[in-house]
Formats: sequence, structure tokens, C-alpha cells
Amino acid sequence: MSDAPRRLVPGEIGLGDLRAMWRDPGLGITLDDSAWPRVDAAAETVEKLVREGATLYGITTGFGKLAKTRIGADSVAQLQTNLVRSHCVGVGDPLPARVVRLVLVLKVASLARGHSGIRRDTLAALLRLIDAGAVPIIPAKGSVGASGDLAPLAHLAAVLIGEGEVELAGERLDGATALARIGLSPVTLQAKEGLALLNGSQVSTALALDGLFQALDAAAAALAAGGLSTDACLGTPVAYDPRIQALRGHPGQIKAAEVLTRLLAGSEIRDSHLACDRVQDPYSLRCQPQVMGAVLDQLDHAAAVLLREANAVSDNPLVFPDTGEVLSGGNFHAEPVALAADAIASAMSEIAALSERRTALLIDSNFSALPAFLVAEPGLNSGFMMAQVTAAALASELKQRAAPAATDSLPTSGNQEDHVSMATHAARRLGEMAPDLRAVVAIELLAAAQGIDFRDPLRTGDALRHAQAAVRARSAFLRQDRSLAPDIAAVAELIADGWFFEELLGPEERPLIAE
Repeated sequence: MSDAPRRLVPGEIGLGDLRAMWRDPGLGITLDDSAWPRVDAAAETVEKLVREGATLYGITTGFGKLAKTRIGADSVAQLQTNLVRSHCVGVGDPLPARVVRLVLVLKVASLARGHSGIRRDTLAALLRLIDAGAVPIIPAKGSVGASGDLAPLAHLAAVLIGEGEVELAGERLDGATALARIGLSPVTLQAKEGLALLNGSQVSTALALDGLFQALDAAAAALAAGGLSTDACLGTPVAYDPRIQALRGHPGQIKAAEVLTRLLAGSEIRDSHLACDRVQDPYSLRCQPQVMGAVLDQLDHAAAVLLREANAVSDNPLVFPDTGEVLSGGNFHAEPVALAADAIASAMSEIAALSERRTALLIDSNFSALPAFLVAEPGLNSGFMMAQVTAAALASELKQRAAPAATDSLPTSGNQEDHVSMATHAARRLGEMAPDLRAVVAIELLAAAQGIDFRDPLRTGDALRHAQAAVRARSAFLRQDRSLAPDIAAVAELIADGWFFEELLGPEERPLIAE
């Protein structure tokens, strides 16, 4: 059952709110009453300036390279409708429904700040789409993240005017039919409204948040997998001593070491080899705080950037009712989102790279002192041999996909938009990377659980036993060869459901999400 509706206070939305909306498609949304007077004031400002014959970009002029073309007062409304129609040029598969829901929420949050000039009824129509579970069909490709996410947001705006397509209650409907089903009539866009709906970084931001949340779930699972692998390989947690981390000072490193130390606490396996002659483990075990800590720092930084963007006003021009001015700027340029998405992509690749190396250690009997390939009769059985090959293949592909996107500007619109962010592509590829990342970590979790079982009757610590039990509920001990593909998929789904993030990390270990 969904929680009580989340109240949106424009400019004050928390990352925990956004994650809850992303996770639960049935979660209701209400807009704080304080927003409506600001929305009305901005709309009245635009209406007054149009009546007075002011020259305003995109309101009484054309767009982009056509900004010097004057539009008569009698054509202002038609200009906005034409803008929506002309920008519906997206291609590719539709964006996932969970992403479109975030797009709608972020667009409402931005417009409700009261600097976009949109009318109350138009904003209420967006809220009604969310409330009814109506998901506009938005093609995934076609935005360079420059003047906002113009093409994808046009497909969203088209639904409001009774065009485009919508997924509603499992059916794919045309916009007019969908609006009628939820009790709405098509909106006749007025001055500035089409521009306000199309301008903005909401699609790239929603895609980046989608990637961030999946990366955080995978990072939590990778910390659990790293703890299990350390114990299964008879590794030492000495490298996680807080005094070591304090001398470097990176908060993510300190946090990762604390998590690993807590996970390994109370391990009988560790107690059994305290007097062994191994003083240093390979980097994939020993340097987990340094690598995973850097990952956490990158994700925390990206989370802070995306949270600011989620609360921002990113369309153009912007309306200032207190002075009666409409100012043209560049808040739609999504460079902050692009660079944050690139950071998330790098972090995802590094989680996978480290995880795959730990799986390689586990199947290597020369290091792990476990049966070769983690099976009782190696030779007759191949055990986890090919699972590690899959992990290596996926980790390599993730490295390729992590190449930066923000550095690939390509001018558009007759060189009016002569530097673009590529934020939408930078963020969209995160959703494509996430399943591969989960599979890599799932393979390690399976291999590490197998290694822990081979240490029986010695037991790992309570927290890691909890994690192992969750894995074992979906995958039995491998006694002889079987297809591991269903096991990998089942554990990857456990990661995707956020189990490791919610069960193994406390609020103090995920401060931004806990807001």
C-alpha cells in the first residue's frame, strides 16, 4: 500500500521525497497551497505585458533564431500550440513510466515556483495527470539538453492539448481520449505556456535521478558483497580501521569503512585466522574503503547537484512579478546535470570493476583457499567459472559506456545554441548501465555466499548472515552444475528492489536520502 500523499513545497523538495515517488508509482502528490498565489501573480504579469504590447522572447516573438520575428497579439496563443507541435520530433522507445512520473513531478515543482507565467488551470492539469496515473508517451531520444529538454517535453505538453499519446490503466490512448477518461478537456495554451512547458531540464534530471537511485542501490549491495567476499576469502578487516581513514579524511572513505566494519563484526570466520601470516590483501579487498568511498562521494555530490536542479526554475524567459519584468537567461542549459550524470556513470563502472575482481579472487583457489571455481568437484563441474566471465564482459561494457558525454557538444538551431550539454544522453545511458551493474554485483553476491557456505561450521557476522540469507532465499547452494542465469536474475532483482539499501544501510550512512 502506498504511503500518504507527499506534499510538494516548491523549492524545498527532499531527495527522500523524490526517491519515494520514483519507487512507488501509486504515491499521491499534493501541491502546497502557498504556491498558487505565486503562480497566479506570474500569469497575470505575462498577461499584462502582452496587453501592453511588450516585446518578449517566445511570447510575442518567434523562437531561437526567429527571436527577432514579431508575433501579433491575436496570434500569441496559436504560437504556443505551434511550438508544442513543431517540437514533437522525438524518436526511440518510450521513457520508462517511473521516469515520466518524475518528469511530471519535477515540471510541476518548477512551474509552481511562480516564475514561469503558466496559469493555474494548466498547472492543475499536470497535477491531474499525476493523480490519475496517466503517463505521457515520451520518446527517449531527441534532446541535446540545451534549451531544456525541448523534444521530450513537447511530447508531454502535447497530451495537455489533446494530442500525443498516453499510457493509462494499461492502455495506450491518444491524448484527447486519455484526457476525457480522467475528466479533463484539452488545454488551450496562452501566452508563455507552451514555452514554459517545453523549456527546462526536467527530463534529463529525472533520468539522472533514476540512474542515481539505481546506482545507490547497487553500491549498497556491493558493500554487502565486498564484506561477504572479504570473509569468504579469509581477508583481514584491519585495512578498514577508522584511524587509517581519518588520516586521509574523505567522508565517503570513512563511511565505507564504517559500513564494512559493521558488516564484518562478530564473524567467527575472522576469529579463526587472526594468527595467520597474511598481512595484506589484494586491492579489491583491502582498498574497498578508498574505491567505494570515492564512489559514495561522487554519488553524494551528484545527489546534491540533482537535488538543487529538481528544486530549480529552469525555463526561459523568467517572470518576476514583484518588478513586472520578464528576463531572458540560460537556466535551461543542463550542464550541471550532464556533469553529474557523467560522475554517476563513472561511479557505476567502478563499482562493477571492483566487484568483478573480487569474484575473480573467490574462484581462484590459490588465493581464496576455497575449492576451485567454488564447487565441490571442480573438473566434473565448472561451478562459477562462466559466471565470472559474464561479470568480466559486463564490467568491460560498463567501462565503455562510462565515457563522458558532457564533452561532446554539437551546435544546433543555426548556431544560436552553439554549446549544448548532451545531458539527456548522459543521463539516459545510466538506465541502460544499471541492469548490467546489478548483474555484476549479483554474481559476486552468489559467489561470496557460496564461499561463506564452504566455511561452515564457522559463521560470518549477524549483518552479513542477514544478507546471505536474502541471497539464499533466491538461490540455493551450488552442489553441482546448473544454469545460474535464473539465480543471477533473482539476486539482481533483489538489488533493484532496494533491499540492500534499505536493510543494510542506516540513515546515518545515506544522509542525503534520509532528508
